[in-house]
Amino acid sequence: MKLETERLILRDFVKDDWREILAYQSDPLYLRYNKWTERTPEAAQEFVGWFLDQQAQKPRIKYQMVIVLKSNGQLIGNCGVRMNKADDTEANIGYELNPKYWNHGYATEAAHAIVEFGFHHFGVHRIWADLVADNIGSAHVLEKLGMTREGHLHDKAYFKGRWWDALIYAILADEWKIHKQTHPVELKQIEE
Repeated sequence: MKLETERLILRDFVKDDWREILAYQSDPLYLRYNKWTERTPEAAQEFVGWFLDQQAQKPRIKYQMVIVLKSNGQLIGNCGVRMNKADDTEANIGYELNPKYWNHGYATEAAHAIVEFGFHHFGVHRIWADLVADNIGSAHVLEKLGMTREGHLHDKAYFKGRWWDALIYAILADEWKIHKQTHPVELKQIEE
C-alpha cells in the first residue's frame, strides 16, 4: 500500500525500516510518553515485524505505514488505521514522528491522510484515537483533524513510576465530510 500527500509518502513497512525506526525511537523526546525506557535493535525489528505480519492478513484490517518525506526519501515516522475485526463499524488511528520533524505539520498531514483513507477504504462510521493526556502536541493534531474529545480517563496507565491520564478523541463519517469542506485532503492512492 502506498498513499501520497502534498509532502509525504505513506507506504507499507519493509524489513529494513527497523534501523530508521530505532534511530528515532531511541530519542529521549520520543520516549517521554511511551512505556519503553529504551529501544534495542531487536525491539525495533520486532516492532517492524508486527506490521509486516499485518500486511499479509486477509482481509487486511490494519494499515500501519511509514511516513517518508517526498523531498528526500527520509523516513520520519509511521501512522496507521486499524479495525479490530473485518465487519467493524469503527477504526482507530495512531501515529508517531521522529522528534526532529515535530512542529512542521507532518503529523497532521499524515494523520489527515490516514483518516481519509480509513473512512474511504473501510467505510466505517467512526474513527477514534487515544493518547497520554500530557501529550498536548498530539491532542492538537487530533483537534486539527476535526476530532472531538470524548473522554478523559484518569490514571489509565502506570509506567515510568507514575500514573498517566488518557484522552479519547473521535470523529464520525458525517463530521469528517463537513471537516473536509474547509480542510481538503489531497490524497492519492498509488497502489494497494
